[in-house]
Amino acid sequence: MIKKPKARIRLRTILLLVNIMVLLLPLAGLWFFRIYENMLVQQTENELISQAAVISVMYKRHLRDYIPEGESYGVAVDPLSINNVDEYYTPISPQLDLSKTTILPPRGEGAIGRDAAPYALAAGDILASVIGDIQKTTLSGIKVLDYAGVVVAGRTEIGQDFSFLPEVRRAMQGYYTSVIRERISDNPAPALASISRGTGIRVFIAVPIIENEHVWGVVYISRTPQNILKHIYAEKEKTLFAAFILVCMTLVIALLTSYTISRPIRKLINRTERFASGDSTALDDKHLTGVQEIELLYESFGHMAKSLNERSDYIRDFAMHVSHEFKTPITGIQGSAELMLDHLEDMERSKKKKFLSNIIADCDRLKKLVTRLLELARADNPSAKDEHCHVYDVLEKVRGAFSAVKNFEVLLKGEPDFIAKISSENLETICINLCDNAYQNGASRLEVNIKRCDAEIIIAFADDGNGISDANKSKIFTPFFTTRRQEGGTGMGLGIVSSILNAHEGAIDLIDADMGTIFEVRLKLHK
Repeated sequence: MIKKPKARIRLRTILLLVNIMVLLLPLAGLWFFRIYENMLVQQTENELISQAAVISVMYKRHLRDYIPEGESYGVAVDPLSINNVDEYYTPISPQLDLSKTTILPPRGEGAIGRDAAPYALAAGDILASVIGDIQKTTLSGIKVLDYAGVVVAGRTEIGQDFSFLPEVRRAMQGYYTSVIRERISDNPAPALASISRGTGIRVFIAVPIIENEHVWGVVYISRTPQNILKHIYAEKEKTLFAAFILVCMTLVIALLTSYTISRPIRKLINRTERFASGDSTALDDKHLTGVQEIELLYESFGHMAKSLNERSDYIRDFAMHVSHEFKTPITGIQGSAELMLDHLEDMERSKKKKFLSNIIADCDRLKKLVTRLLELARADNPSAKDEHCHVYDVLEKVRGAFSAVKNFEVLLKGEPDFIAKISSENLETICINLCDNAYQNGASRLEVNIKRCDAEIIIAFADDGNGISDANKSKIFTPFFTTRRQEGGTGMGLGIVSSILNAHEGAIDLIDADMGTIFEVRLKLHK
């Protein structure tokens, strides 16, 4: 039996890991692309927040100069919108997430018909030149709206009402709001840009201008995020480093596959070729590969090579024994026939009868040898592995068959309910050979004892015959070994028994005894 190696990774696990890594490479690239793109959107939002904070401070400073002291101005903020860190700091954090934020339609034009607050127009007029200079550098679209949502500062659109926009309307309540809207370009985007969602969007933020818990206006700014492809090119050193890491991972996958799969298989092919060329030791060396299936394959080939060598040795030795056993009676038949042929006319009748008797005896021996060889062939090649039988029933049948033999008695002892993993025909052949062996060796009594030991059935055959000498104990299972050759013994009975048991995962042992002979047969218990 081939034992499975311990703590060895399975081949299917390696293939699964390789496939997962191959799958993760493009997914990791896509994930990196999306994360980086989202960072650019948040970076754009953060820059717009900084610009809006500066413009808000400037607008409030100029507006204070126009509002009379004690006059209430603006609209009260929603109390829920007040979320200051402390009395001094009022930070605004980016809120946009490209993977979660809904992209709104393009902004559209503002409405006409509502007049802006006079104070707001005056303050906005002062900021107009400043906003124009800022736009030259930041490329942002900047507008300052009064507390009613009417544009009071910007390059164009003065006097237009944007209070219908959700982000502006929410900012007029005191909430910072940011949205992403579709961007319509006059020029078609290049094909490569289609992999980026950032090329067709624009970021809009609406920052409320708050003074004394009143909204004095709204800073409304927009800008297109930086193109990720252009940004990647600008950061080409980092991009090349990431590509280098991906190439290294691919090489690691290739080396892992080669070391754990291809290399051991090539070595195995080389060793099998050496074995086929006649090197019987080519598959003897153990080779630890770290992969369970390939290591099992190595052990399987080694086991197969060992079996082939043993089979080859067995066939060679068996052929020598067979040729020797057949040669003796054939030589006797040939010698007797030649003598009779040479002296056919002058040979006495008694001598002719003697030679004919020798020929018949040798023919009977050949017939018995052929029969035994057929039995041995069937024993070495069992037809089924899943057959079973009741041990006691078979033994009772064999005992009945030997009940007619004079001066020989077979006794059964033990439990009668065991079922063995062997066919009744094969078990009967085993029992008949052992009973016949006891009778031929002068036994008058054969006691058969049945018992169970764990998952095995043990059948002990103990006789009161002549026993086996110490010199012959190691040879009794050798094919064609017999001490009764003159009486017609073939020396194949115990060999047939041993072959049948080996084919059914059983065994037979010779047990030391003070008198007679004890054979112990072990069979697998049928579940």
